[in-house]
Amino acid sequence: MKTYLPSKFVVERDAERCIQCQACVSQCSFDVHAYDADYNEVTSQGENCVGCHRCAVFCPSGAITIKRNPLDYRDNYNWRSEIIEDIIKQAETGGVLLTGMGNDKGQRIYWDHLVLNASQVTNPSIDPLREPMELATYLGSKPDKVELDSDNNLKTEMPPQVKLEVPVMFSAMSYGAVSLNVQQSLARAATEMGTLWNTGEGGLHPRLYQYADHAIVQVASGRFGVHPGYLDAARVVEIKIGQGAKPGIGGHLPGEKVSADVSLTRMIPEGTDALSPAPQHDIYSIEDLAQLVYAIKEATNYTKPVSVKIAAVHNSAAIASGMVRAGADIVVLDGLRGATGAAPKVIRDNVGIPVEMALASVDNRLRQEGIRNRASIVISGGIRNSGDVIKAIALGADAVNIGAAALVALGCTICQQCHTGRCAWGICTSDARLSKRVNPDIGARRLANLLRGWSLEIKDMLGGMGINAVESLRGNRLQLRGVGLTDTELDILGVRMVGC
Repeated sequence: MKTYLPSKFVVERDAERCIQCQACVSQCSFDVHAYDADYNEVTSQGENCVGCHRCAVFCPSGAITIKRNPLDYRDNYNWRSEIIEDIIKQAETGGVLLTGMGNDKGQRIYWDHLVLNASQVTNPSIDPLREPMELATYLGSKPDKVELDSDNNLKTEMPPQVKLEVPVMFSAMSYGAVSLNVQQSLARAATEMGTLWNTGEGGLHPRLYQYADHAIVQVASGRFGVHPGYLDAARVVEIKIGQGAKPGIGGHLPGEKVSADVSLTRMIPEGTDALSPAPQHDIYSIEDLAQLVYAIKEATNYTKPVSVKIAAVHNSAAIASGMVRAGADIVVLDGLRGATGAAPKVIRDNVGIPVEMALASVDNRLRQEGIRNRASIVISGGIRNSGDVIKAIALGADAVNIGAAALVALGCTICQQCHTGRCAWGICTSDARLSKRVNPDIGARRLANLLRGWSLEIKDMLGGMGINAVESLRGNRLQLRGVGLTDTELDILGVRMVGC
């Protein structure tokens, strides 16, 4: 028995404005629009619509409008429409419901409950247009102290460092999860702006080795695309243990997205699901992690920082302490709002904690143990704007990763259909025809513009606080105040209430 669900969206077409050009037919990858040659008419099936709005954007006569379907179930706070529809889908398929992007539920977004301090009379502000302002930050382990010789030359041997001109990097998005044109856009923008992009766990395509000096390469549990040349080419090597969209489970790239080119890069058969095991089978303790960290350092001749990425969970602080003592140069925390190409919906929506809380607890723990200088902290998972970036740095982060924000800059409308491989904007797809919709020249320019705009805003906010270097803000929670938070939340964040 087939249960028919009401369509989520209604496609309205103005018959007087429609010129039957069929642009909507060619642009839609979800078979919403069709042309009837007998009647010279374009029709639409609303039940297929995912709300990506590409047809409306590309309609030359503005004849298409996409609206939410007003047809809904009886109001019931416990049995909301989404829950009813999920049950119906599973009753029909007997499978796990997959989804893309990040958690869309109503958990508190702590960035929106934090405000920044500002200079007034006693601490003058700084005008970034007329006075120097430093956004550069260095990722990697720093020594406990530095020594100079008699000629004032540095005597202490420094671990490998990576300089970021702006404290914003692009999150791990693997080839296959996103198209090659997307990765090329990210790589070129990172190179231009003096920051880093992350290959994810899908290997490094041959065409992108020219940007490898600005790349973070991942070593995940599936070891997809990992070989000596891959490690040698990178600026940073990242051990991926977990991610915010699916803590405690492995990665999953549906076989529909494993094209011939993706299979070569990942070194797996074409058309097969790329499943990363939930655990890294050589990591069952901090000692095991230390062995892998130093194996990578040995393999790369101790020339690159090694990063370890985990999902933000309740004991992140204790885990991070162990990671630093195991030799990690960079700790990456990915919160529950972190996006993904494909994840079980129930995991994405119910597992993990907000990255703001994990960041505050990890920074505090490492400071208490006197090892904060031995590793940089990078966070990801729902960073939306420059305000989130600067608040993250004040909470203790050295830098942030952005994923969904970068994809939105490339055209993503968060329709959450990444796992289907049919992305109408050509972003989360391996389809050669759809992938062409992202032009790397335009994509790189848009991403560089985004980072440039955020940089200017960060400088304005720093100047307003009377701070002339982002390094001076890191972990300076006195520059933050909480609004509408409980005493417990304020205590965990290490932030005072407004008015104090």
